[in-house]
Amino acid sequence: MKHTFVYAAVAVAAAVGGFLLYGWYAKSGPSSGTPSAALEAAGTIPETLPDFTLLDRAGDPRSIRSWPNRSMIVNFWATWCAPCRREIPLLRQIQREHGEDGFQVVGVAVDFRDDVIAYAEEIGIDYPLLIGEEDGLEAVNAFGISAVGFPFTVFTDVQGRIVTLHLGELTAPQSEVILAAIREVNRGELTVAEARTRVAEGLAEVANEHG
Repeated sequence: MKHTFVYAAVAVAAAVGGFLLYGWYAKSGPSSGTPSAALEAAGTIPETLPDFTLLDRAGDPRSIRSWPNRSMIVNFWATWCAPCRREIPLLRQIQREHGEDGFQVVGVAVDFRDDVIAYAEEIGIDYPLLIGEEDGLEAVNAFGISAVGFPFTVFTDVQGRIVTLHLGELTAPQSEVILAAIREVNRGELTVAEARTRVAEGLAEVANEHG
């Protein structure tokens, strides 16, 4: 019964909350056509990556801040989420190609532990995973929102400051825009606010090119 409740709670959150993140992001960059209701609802996304601890693949507690001095790519997902599954090969590629540049992908699975472990082994997820059910939902809530669609991915600079939150399946062109802006922040060439604007403009161009 407990597992059924958690599954239902996560599924409902994914279904009804999908657009809320864009409200926070639109406040920092050009307008992207986000409904004003979403702007008002998103509210209080933190400026820096909040600390939370979940069990890792080995069953040991691990903080999301266990990777200091890295630009974090924190991907919230679930095994039952089709877009989440589709973007995993790209996340693996990002870690493989950009890990030496200081980027670190961490998957946060808000799902049943046994399902996550089995799926990760089946498809060969080779970046770190943190796993939780109720505590996974609490990790989502640490971002100041009570409902969100999956997948969503948090991108930080090397100081842990949140540069952007990407809602939905991440594509390679989108990731290139985001990572390029974060590199400029890490080199001191852009402020975080400027990077958010750069990302918003770049993602709009990608949308127009692939629309």
